[in-house]
Amino acid sequence: MLRTTLLLGALTGLLMAFGNAVGGSHGMTMALIFAVIMNVGAYWFSDKMVLAAYGARQVTEAEAPQLYRIVHNLALGAGIPMPKVYIIPSDSPNAFATGRNPNHAAVAATEGLLRMMDEREIAGVLAHELGHVKNRDILISTIAATIAGAVGFLAHMAQWGAMFGGFRRDDDEGGASGIELILLAILTPLMAGIIQMAISRTREYAADETGARMCGDPMALASALRKLGMASQRLPMDASPATAHMFIVNPLAGVNFANWFSTHPPLEERIARLEAMAGHRA
Repeated sequence: MLRTTLLLGALTGLLMAFGNAVGGSHGMTMALIFAVIMNVGAYWFSDKMVLAAYGARQVTEAEAPQLYRIVHNLALGAGIPMPKVYIIPSDSPNAFATGRNPNHAAVAATEGLLRMMDEREIAGVLAHELGHVKNRDILISTIAATIAGAVGFLAHMAQWGAMFGGFRRDDDEGGASGIELILLAILTPLMAGIIQMAISRTREYAADETGARMCGDPMALASALRKLGMASQRLPMDASPATAHMFIVNPLAGVNFANWFSTHPPLEERIARLEAMAGHRA
């Protein structure tokens, strides 16, 4: 709960600073109202929005027996409710979890992941995603994606404002010039990305450890991460930077610029930690 509050506070403050720079005190007030609406909407509907954005389709046990069985067995062993199961129509192998709490959770895997991985590796990947559910960090991840998307939208508006001479406002309210708007359009989403990165890197390590213990096979997840790392370079996913941190590996890994500000810790380090867990268990 504390992490969620800090995230909402940081991103809300970023939106308000943006509103103040663009429209003065009136702009800051409007940004605050917008942030409140976004926070409420993100809490209740962000999971549905993210799933819809990737065309994820909910599947039943009859439609995807192997996938459903793996998720069911892992959830049962971890003592968490059975989440909804989705398949994303993408050839790029990847997966993510979403939802506001373990009672309202969903896991989604791409068609590419299900084709590339054997059952043991699929279990490792899904255990990682259920690790996010068990650790209760799926809400913070999904809210971050929603608000970061809003920040990106406002930055895009600032670009247009700069192109057309900025926004008209009273002199006593202050506000940004065309050059300042351009800087805002560049720096604001960058700051939002840094906030996402700081949170996401920590939670990925934690989900790896939780998932490895959940499936009882750290090397299964390590093997899956190796495959995912190589595949993401060859076939990056058509994903939004605002939601990139939600996936088990960076879906934008094929883009060099995205690597500089990656929301994920290095795969080599994640694999090394899992190998150390396996060695310790042995």
